[in-house]
Amino acid sequence: MKDKVNEIKISYKERIPAPFRQQISSSQDASALVFEHWNKNTIALQESFKVVLLNNSNKVKGIYQLSQGGITGTMIDLRILFAVVLKTLSVGIILTHNHPSGKLLPSEADKRITEKIKKAAALFDVKVLDHLIITPNGEYYSFADNCLL
Repeated sequence: MKDKVNEIKISYKERIPAPFRQQISSSQDASALVFEHWNKNTIALQESFKVVLLNNSNKVKGIYQLSQGGITGTMIDLRILFAVVLKTLSVGIILTHNHPSGKLLPSEADKRITEKIKKAAALFDVKVLDHLIITPNGEYYSFADNCLL
């Protein structure tokens, strides 16, 4: 038994070829995409955190929901976030979360986690392009547009 170990398998399967993926060129593009894919039945109920995964041309590889929490917050595990980023060979990410209250301004906790993720991403040469706060009515706040990145 001492000679046996668990098998580790890492994979990522692309179903949409790069030429057909949506390209993100602004916070408006990103917020529209994320809002379109947000569950409208829960956006005003509980906070969720998602990451948009991008290739080198800012084309969307996918959207991953990292966590779902309560009315006023959700937990972000950086190890899981970067496992997904590295597994998909993403070179850019856009962080997103919703505020069920409809409040657009980021909290201090939002600012702290953004900075923490940005520092960790730099170790892997991954760019954090933005952090968007999405509200139930589709409005958004962009950290990049407001010079907070």
